[in-house]
Amino acid sequence: MTTLNDIVSLSKRRGFIFPGSEIYGGLANTYDFGPLGVELLRNIQNYWWQYFVTSRHDMFGLDSAILMSPRVWEASGHTASFTDALIDCKECQTRTRADHLIEDFFAEKGNAKKVEGLRETDLTNLVTQEKIPCPKCGKSNWTNVRKFNLLFETSIGIVKEGESKAYLRGEIAQGMFVNFKNVLQSMRPKLPFGIAQSGKAFRNEITMGNFIFRTLEFNLAEFEYFFDPDKTKWEEIFADWKKDMHAFAVSLGLPAGKLSWRTHSDEERSHYSSQTEDLDYAFPFGTKEMFGLAYRGDYDLKNHMEKSGEDLRYTDPADNAHKFIPHVVEPTFGLNRIFLAVLSESYQTDGERVYLKLPHFLAPYTLAVFPLLSNRPELVGKAKAIFDALKGKFAVAWDDRGNIGKRYFAQDEIGTPFCVTVDFDTLDKDSVTVRFRDTAAQERVEVGKLAEYIAAKLT
Repeated sequence: MTTLNDIVSLSKRRGFIFPGSEIYGGLANTYDFGPLGVELLRNIQNYWWQYFVTSRHDMFGLDSAILMSPRVWEASGHTASFTDALIDCKECQTRTRADHLIEDFFAEKGNAKKVEGLRETDLTNLVTQEKIPCPKCGKSNWTNVRKFNLLFETSIGIVKEGESKAYLRGEIAQGMFVNFKNVLQSMRPKLPFGIAQSGKAFRNEITMGNFIFRTLEFNLAEFEYFFDPDKTKWEEIFADWKKDMHAFAVSLGLPAGKLSWRTHSDEERSHYSSQTEDLDYAFPFGTKEMFGLAYRGDYDLKNHMEKSGEDLRYTDPADNAHKFIPHVVEPTFGLNRIFLAVLSESYQTDGERVYLKLPHFLAPYTLAVFPLLSNRPELVGKAKAIFDALKGKFAVAWDDRGNIGKRYFAQDEIGTPFCVTVDFDTLDKDSVTVRFRDTAAQERVEVGKLAEYIAAKLT
């Protein structure tokens, strides 16, 4: 059974994920994407964009700024309501989220309990009544639970003191809401339609472990899907996006049996939402949320219209007198969590080797090319010619380090679907050995037909 330690070890060994600021002792809850990690993450992001944006006629892309006016976050309710329940151990000063502390405690006892969203007093009482120990020092001597705002504060430029405050965005949705009018005026879309973007978000979260599942800085992809509530029931749109989100997850190679929807309780649901569900995945460390789907109503546009003074209503093209604030359903995708889920699901071992059974379209490299022997110029020259011919058509790796067996195993561990070996038969018969990652089987293919052969295998 694959463990989180297996994933962490492979990620660093093969250049997917490195601990943040490692040579200075690290910075908790930060990670860097290595050479192969950025390729996998980019492939996930590009696939999401193609799946939900470029393949549709009703979706418009956006890339809004990370820094926005602080008034945006006041209007959205984040400065007042974007909080976690925080608790400190008086003995060792360990700081953690109270809801996670309680849920982990009950999970270890085999009694799953969801407490996110409970009032601070209720959480404090639970910790006290159950005598929940500190995960670091083992003692049960805690402060009362208190609210902690998740927005990162920063300062802008050389301005008057008190006027420079800004926030790193805690979600990427607000950039789409504040640009709603711009999209209406420039693109003239008809309802229903969506505005989509992907990018960085930042949350000053207190987390404990689970690798890149929950970090201070992370990658999101989401869209706001606007509609006329008088013509379409939100429940219908919500149900349609549930199906599409589930289908997208399955298309990534995640088994339907490891996916499940969970409805947020009234206490857990965010301040802007009247209905939220999470699509959970069975990670090696437990079943946790990967995607979210929220019905935000007209909360955001209404508040931004009120606070900014700008008219953010939509005019019905069939009736210019009919102006209204559209409602919105929001599908959200945690790209870092997709990354972790894909690695977890792809990690395979057959006793002799470890290999990542990545979908071909996500693998950092489609194929690797190498000479059988790196000290034979005629083999190296031929292999480089083949490499140069293929690299414009596929993502191709070059590898001439060590013996051929080690090179195969290295490519297996990074998930390369095909390895192409130039040997002495290549010089005589103009054919190469193609090795398949998942089975380790090999096949001879003519050099002149190699690109066509690989392309056919990818369909």
